[in-house]
Amino acid sequence: MLRPRIEWLLVAVVASFALKLTGASPSGVFVASVIALVPLAGLIGRSTEELAAHAGPQIGGLLNATFGNVTELIVGIFLVLSGELAVVKATLIGSVVGNLLLVLGMAFAVGGWNRIQQSFNRNTASMHISSLTIAVMGLLVPALFQVLTRTTPAETHALSVSVSAILIVVYGLSLLFSLKTHRSLFGGTSEQEEPSWPLPLAVGVLAAATVLVAFMSEFLVGALEPAVRELGIPRAFIGIIIIPIVGNAAEHASAVWLAARDKMDISIEIAIGSSAQVALFVTPVLVLISLLAATPLNYVFTPLEIAAVGLSTVIVGLLVADGRSTWLAGAQMLAAYAIVAVTFYFL
Repeated sequence: MLRPRIEWLLVAVVASFALKLTGASPSGVFVASVIALVPLAGLIGRSTEELAAHAGPQIGGLLNATFGNVTELIVGIFLVLSGELAVVKATLIGSVVGNLLLVLGMAFAVGGWNRIQQSFNRNTASMHISSLTIAVMGLLVPALFQVLTRTTPAETHALSVSVSAILIVVYGLSLLFSLKTHRSLFGGTSEQEEPSWPLPLAVGVLAAATVLVAFMSEFLVGALEPAVRELGIPRAFIGIIIIPIVGNAAEHASAVWLAARDKMDISIEIAIGSSAQVALFVTPVLVLISLLAATPLNYVFTPLEIAAVGLSTVIVGLLVADGRSTWLAGAQMLAAYAIVAVTFYFL
């Protein structure tokens, strides 16, 4: 897999444990934990790819679809259990918007800079954009329901659970469509590579990295409140921008690097496919998991969060509709992301 080396950042894992055990400043623990998530997410991605190579195309595709955003899921679980519902919602929205606008925008800009245009499989982009449109509907309707009717918390939660179940079914159907019944339509995105790690190593790295991500997530969440006060960074900005970027840094680098090598099909799958997975799988799963928490997570997002996802989906849908990309399209996506980032910084 083409990816810049980030393993040296694993020193931040050791630093996080040292700062936590010595009772250092919460802002130091927070920063170290955030940095540590970058290489750990990369190791999860790499080990998942190795397992996929051992398992074959169909099972491999399912493994990538399941573990592609496990870092966001783990961080989200700790945020939910700690009652940081506004931050976890912002993190989920930021992950979707970041993959759509920041990652894909950088991929288009870098890949298209020395080329007239690049091409990719429109079927992949179209399927994910359609799925994201359904997810936007899942965000919008519960919010309108709460605004236009006098609902009780129980009714809002029941609606949230129902919407979550529907979106998970849609995600499952999209996997069945792309990996089984209509797999031939997505041939450009299913290159099977030979594994370079033995199976026990891949399993061991995946398990170890997942456990360490859980520790880093617990450190991050525990230091969040004092870090916000000490660093003066708005909570919404941390959720929308910082956590999604570090949680997907390795994946982001891969998408841009592949685009530079003119492998746009894989780059598109990483960027838009990851957004669809967060919207249709990670978010609904967190809503269902939150049934175990003191305060359950609902599907009522703020108007600004809904607008960010909805407009991002529309922008990307328009720019990928013809199956071709240019550096200007990438610059336009990056400009849209900058608008979102600045807005949430001043929120």
